[in-house]
Amino acid sequence: MGRLSAPTLSDIETLARQAYAGLPREFRALTGDVVIRVEDFPTDEVLDELHAETPFDILGLFQGIGLAQDAAAPETGRLPNMVFLYRRPMLDYWAEHEETLGSIVTHVLVHEIGHHFGLSDEDMEAIEAAAG
Repeated sequence: MGRLSAPTLSDIETLARQAYAGLPREFRALTGDVVIRVEDFPTDEVLDELHAETPFDILGLFQGIGLAQDAAAPETGRLPNMVFLYRRPMLDYWAEHEETLGSIVTHVLVHEIGHHFGLSDEDMEAIEAAAG
């Protein structure tokens, strides 16, 4: 009997690239230079800032300046907008629910990018539905 192993950071990155490629073209065109990173867990600073009880409480995070604030933000020294996807919390969620890992990655990615645009939950649901 073969030994099963959990999806790696690279596996989640592949799912995230596939999810992003499956988003509506117009939505992807608006995202510009958003960087997508996959890490095992959020940093201690993120956990403290968001008052998370455990590292498993956060599946993803948008860090940066949303489009609404973009015009007022100074250009000098500004880091790119980033979406972090957290592998271990997503795997934990996946183990407890009936969704595919790909659909979870897509949901978290759309939700976090949605923060960049200030989209409503209904807007994000429509984008997810369009992604299939």
